[in-house]
Amino acid sequence: MDLVTLWFWLIALTFTLYFFLEGFDFGVDILRPTLARTEAEERALTGTIGPFWDGNEVWVIAAAGLMFSTFPVWYGAVFSGMYPLFVAILLALLLRGVSFEYRNQVDSERWRAFWDWMSFAGSVVPSFLWGVIMAKLIEGMPVGREGRVQGGLLEMFTPFSLLGGATTLLLFMLHGANFLLLRLHTDTVLYDRARRAALRWGALATVAVVGFVVMGYVTEGLFESFGVLPWFFPVAAFLTLASIWLALSRRRDTLAFTMSGLTILFATVTVFIALFTRGEVLPSTLDPDFGLTLEETASQHYTLVLMTWVGGIFLPLIIGYQIWNYYVFRERVRPDEGSLKHGY
Repeated sequence: MDLVTLWFWLIALTFTLYFFLEGFDFGVDILRPTLARTEAEERALTGTIGPFWDGNEVWVIAAAGLMFSTFPVWYGAVFSGMYPLFVAILLALLLRGVSFEYRNQVDSERWRAFWDWMSFAGSVVPSFLWGVIMAKLIEGMPVGREGRVQGGLLEMFTPFSLLGGATTLLLFMLHGANFLLLRLHTDTVLYDRARRAALRWGALATVAVVGFVVMGYVTEGLFESFGVLPWFFPVAAFLTLASIWLALSRRRDTLAFTMSGLTILFATVTVFIALFTRGEVLPSTLDPDFGLTLEETASQHYTLVLMTWVGGIFLPLIIGYQIWNYYVFRERVRPDEGSLKHGY
């Protein structure tokens, strides 16, 4: 495997880890207004993700940084062409981080309610927009002759990209509900609500995923260039999504969370396989000849070698630290103790 291909898949790995990890804490925040009835329950739900959310966000920083270093032309086209979407995501993440820190600084119900809704908005916006962005990578953008993206903001929102946004939003909500089944004590009413939420949003997520695949196949030719082996990933995504129902019905919480995580993993890999098998990391909707290929957008060989050494050292350290963090805070949470234990 040459370094260009290696770094393409390493970038795919960072995005996959980000969606897997940040997906469940986005989902918890989105579900919180419908699950919590009391202040203790609010704090308990926040406490389930309190030790993890800021560490999970490291992966989007890593993905952007690695993309900038190894595929600067691809990075420039995507981030400039969808600049308003990335600004909205950044502002939402900043608002979300501030809400965690500010929520309990004033003993006022209105104050806490305000920051709870800011946290909710800070999770909904990126959950939806990341799906829009992933769909646009498949669908293509109006890339001109010199690799510059033309057109305005409205061109980012098409029926296919909007369905992509709804799909990631629902998948993250399902993933968040399954995460709560691992983090909440099983003898609490909050646990029962989380289980019902997993069943409810899982049904909608299944419909959205199937609709996205069908629309991608019919209108975007998503799987036209797939070989036999790459078909494993979209099929596996559907099977793992369907298996969540069996896991939930048998109260296999760990299995349900694993399956929702694998669904996100397989779905993300499917997007990158679609780009890889086409040979274009960003198709052009203006002219097929203007699409950006891997080789055209990659950095020079020396830069790729240097980044391989950097990535080989720091990526395992980040992964190791996060594994340790999840091990330390592995205990379940209940409304009368959980959030106070972690300072949230």
